Amino acid sequence: MKFIKVSVAVATLVSCAAFTVVAEPAKSLKHAKKATELRQSVFSLLGSNMGPLGAMARGKMPMDPVAVEKHAMRINQLSLMIADYSKTDTSGFKVETEALDKIWKHGDDYNKRINDLTLASAKLQKVAAAKDSSAIKGAIGGVGKTCGGCHDDFKAE
Repeated sequence: MKFIKVSVAVATLVSCAAFTVVAEPAKSLKHAKKATELRQSVFSLLGSNMGPLGAMARGKMPMDPVAVEKHAMRINQLSLMIADYSKTDTSGFKVETEALDKIWKHGDDYNKRINDLTLASAKLQKVAAAKDSSAIKGAIGGVGKTCGGCHDDFKAE
């Protein structure tokens, strides 16, 4: 429990500090493509951990608090990487991405969304440890809302 509180505090500081540096434009198409690939890899891993959580919350899979805690921990760790893998502004090049240019134009808003995910996933870890299925479903919904909110603002459909 103490570990989670410390993790949340550290995560908050790390994610807030991550965008204090202005995003740097990609230096070439090759650089933009690599940065995009790495950014998309983080989001792909996030999705692979959200999938089972959503299925459990909707009753499509049995609720497994141990698995929930594992996926929440991974999401939390990945949330701490988002800013690092989004710091290269790829908007000046034609790359295949659903990322909107707003990521680099509104870094503070993007950083807030990242921080929301960090906090929601830490809360889910804590709730999963208590093994209360109802509370777990609510906390999964909280993580899902942070993902959806960021998609609404920063991802092309």
